[in-house]
Amino acid sequence: MAICEKSRRALKYRALSDADEAWRREGAMSRSRTLVAVIVLAILLSSAANARVHLGIGRLLGARFAVTRLFSLGGLHRAHSFARHGHIRRASLSVRNPGSSLSDPAVRGQIAAAAALAGWHGGRTADGWWRHGDGEYGWVGPLFWPFAYDDIYDYTMWGEDLGFWDYGFADIYAGIFAPYSNEDLASYMAPLPRGRRHGRVARLSQLCNGRETARFPVDQIERAIEPTEAQRAALDELADASTTAGQTIRASCPTQTASTAPARLAVMQQRIEAMIKAELALQPPLQKFYDLLDDEQKVRLNALTEGGRQTIVAGRTRAAPARGCDAAQPAALQWPTDQIEAALHPDDTQRAALHVLQDTSTRALEMLKDVCRPEDAITLPARLAAVDRRLDAMQQAVNLVSAALEDFYDTLSDEQKAQFETIGPKRTA
Repeated sequence: MAICEKSRRALKYRALSDADEAWRREGAMSRSRTLVAVIVLAILLSSAANARVHLGIGRLLGARFAVTRLFSLGGLHRAHSFARHGHIRRASLSVRNPGSSLSDPAVRGQIAAAAALAGWHGGRTADGWWRHGDGEYGWVGPLFWPFAYDDIYDYTMWGEDLGFWDYGFADIYAGIFAPYSNEDLASYMAPLPRGRRHGRVARLSQLCNGRETARFPVDQIERAIEPTEAQRAALDELADASTTAGQTIRASCPTQTASTAPARLAVMQQRIEAMIKAELALQPPLQKFYDLLDDEQKVRLNALTEGGRQTIVAGRTRAAPARGCDAAQPAALQWPTDQIEAALHPDDTQRAALHVLQDTSTRALEMLKDVCRPEDAITLPARLAAVDRRLDAMQQAVNLVSAALEDFYDTLSDEQKAQFETIGPKRTA
């Protein structure tokens, strides 16, 4: 009976490994693409030669595969530009699924950073103003929060703060004053004609949580806690819920571009709603599994996740402090009041509605500052609860700003709305 159960479980989780392996084979089908990937990877590594982080062969191959999938579409010249300006970080060591490059948040950050700039006409240097403090980007073309489930998973499972906690008011601001023109956005939905300036950029289907779901570390947990049959069944339920949660978030990937500020905030609302739905679906099976553990098993599980986090941090150039919660508002995110006045010539009614929008944005910023990464969340349920609080605050903040923005937009003429879409930090070269 035990042998049958072991075989059943092996077949069940082998499917996930087979899916990763199939994806890896797909990236190696073209010899020329592989060559490009190797060259790009060399550029990425040389751009951070002073980092002194020694990657294992497995991680190196994983990073090469991730870059292959992106830059086989995006073009070598853009990768060189990104690396030359030092805006792509190196992959870190990880104890999590070493055969899958996207399990590394640093690799995902590299992909998002390159993709966010691939279709952007914002200047000659790869330094988008809507970049997060850790180098990642909250908006990639029309997509808000690429790899959303992976960020939830990494923080909940491993306490990894690289990613999830950097999302906040800066992304709302980027939704109001978008960095992308309509032409830029169109490049993410379909390949541009051959010979155009930016060539082909990554499609949203490859960026919207590209792995469908993070692979839940069932085997690692089993080795750590030596579960009973009841605990193993609960762990199976949690793994299934993890897969479903990833699919829920993937389904929120946009299928068309949003060309106005209210439409972009609506995209944010839909994406956050999907993330909340996914994490709420995870809470019952996670709590059920955790409650079935005895005290010693909980200590082992917490040690496993803490050990994973420490290994990740040790693999970076230097341990980064906990980020996020909009600790500071960059100068680039200051309201372009003078531009609005010059472009719209608002009347008193419009000016009053604009002041309400600005005041509401300040409230949203303060609201998100108050819901920060907790230092005492050392268990999986506690970290998932922190995710819930942060996403709830994000949802409330976006809803507040969206309502005020709609009221302001309703006071504008069609010509003023068109002018408003040209306002903000540099968007054209």
